Amino acid sequence: MSLLKNLFIAISEFLLYLVDNKEQILSLLLEHIQLTTIAVGLSILIGVPLGILISYIKKLNKPVLGISSVIQAIPSMALLGLAIPLLGIGTLPAIIIVILYSLLPIIKNTYTGLSNINPQTIEAAKGIGLTKLQILFRVQIPLALPVIMAGVRISAVTAVGLMTMAAFIGAGGLGYLVFSGIRTVNNLQIFAGAIPACLLALIVDYLVALVEKLVTPISLQKSKDQTLHQVKKTRKHQKLILGVSAVLILILFGYSAIPKTTYNEKTITVGSKDYTEQLIVANLVSDMIESNTDISVNRRINLGGTQVCFGALKSGEIDLYIEYSGTAYGDTLKYPPSSDVEEVYHTVKKDFKDQFNIDVLKQMSFNNTYTLATTQEIAKNYNLKTISDLAKNAGDLRIGSTLEFQNRADGLPGLSSAYGLTFKDTIGIDGSPRYLALSNGDTEVVDAFATDGLLKKFDLVVLEDDKSFFPPYYAMPVIRDEILKEYPEVEPLLDELGSALTESVMTELNYKVDELQMEPDKVAKEFLIENGLIDA
Repeated sequence: MSLLKNLFIAISEFLLYLVDNKEQILSLLLEHIQLTTIAVGLSILIGVPLGILISYIKKLNKPVLGISSVIQAIPSMALLGLAIPLLGIGTLPAIIIVILYSLLPIIKNTYTGLSNINPQTIEAAKGIGLTKLQILFRVQIPLALPVIMAGVRISAVTAVGLMTMAAFIGAGGLGYLVFSGIRTVNNLQIFAGAIPACLLALIVDYLVALVEKLVTPISLQKSKDQTLHQVKKTRKHQKLILGVSAVLILILFGYSAIPKTTYNEKTITVGSKDYTEQLIVANLVSDMIESNTDISVNRRINLGGTQVCFGALKSGEIDLYIEYSGTAYGDTLKYPPSSDVEEVYHTVKKDFKDQFNIDVLKQMSFNNTYTLATTQEIAKNYNLKTISDLAKNAGDLRIGSTLEFQNRADGLPGLSSAYGLTFKDTIGIDGSPRYLALSNGDTEVVDAFATDGLLKKFDLVVLEDDKSFFPPYYAMPVIRDEILKEYPEVEPLLDELGSALTESVMTELNYKVDELQMEPDKVAKEFLIENGLIDA
């Protein structure tokens, strides 16, 4: 009985979430449909001709199918990471990656369908005087269409799932909800992205299956229990469904082409990394600029890690984002870790200007430095208060840390060297799942940021960095030089915002998103209004 009650409560909460966030979910669903439609459409335009080509030129068979198979074998996130430096962020790399992954089934099925046509049929076509081109379009392709459509069907359904990764680089789609939900441990948000994606995949599978049936000759579809009239009637219904679907897709593309806001020449593009604090701060910065100037802000938030955002800033795809002094000093500029706040800041400010023509504005008032954390129970059992205490017991403990922390000089490698840390096991877990692993007993220690709301949510013990290893990680706006010269009024606004964001304030704002499940944009706006930084 209690199970049914909990299930009813969970469903009720999910439905309430859908109602409260229906506009965002619908908008992301439409983006997902658009991206998937474009990717699959281009895959067909590329894949079918390639399949035809290799069926005629046999020497190209193995190279084309081999390259397609290799691409299919590369992990999608790895391929995306390789594409970002070449293609940047946004819809372009996402669509290209999905196209590459969709090609193999289409090419292979096109080749198979054409190759398996009875040679006597081809000879008969030649015998009645058809040219090679006429044979291809009037005989071979019609006969191979059912097999070709089977490949398209596989690619289309796969593309719906693959396109969720578009959110990783700011292209939108339902993946935004999934990634955001994972990072904030918000199951309702995860389901709000995953369930529509699953339903969309089923609908796509159904529609492509209808096309597959329509291109299959009636003689091959008619069963003993169906008359020819019944088959024709069914096909009319199928054509109607496909026609309505096609019209809806055209309306969707037409609607998306209509400008949603009045064009403003004065525009700044604000980006962010892919975790709670960054989403909040990006919205704080955006609201601060839009409410106090006549500048419009294009928000490209939730882009990924440091290198994605910094690469986008250098290439001009974004104009401004919030970086951390220690990250810029150690990860971007490759200096050895330093705990000198002023040295780190002024070095970053000078080098960013000299090397990249990027301005570093005044540091904000919160230091989101790295920390190590554990549960109350483990801290008590092992008498852990400092990282030096942890070093004495590390051989019995497992650490679950982000991949970035494991590969930075100011992260686990440098920390292990400074404290003599040798953990029983090191497990790479990105985002909030590492907190879940800790609470479930799968690990005993996690890396964290000093202002993480999840530290408060899970009531964790933060270990003191008694050797002052971790460098300062003060938040600081980094902006392209030409943008700052064009819009100098932005700097004093961000200075004012930075003064208001202390460590305790930032922790509380993160907690509202991570624990109270509030949306980052709402948390940001509420804070700015309460503190008189913008008008209600």
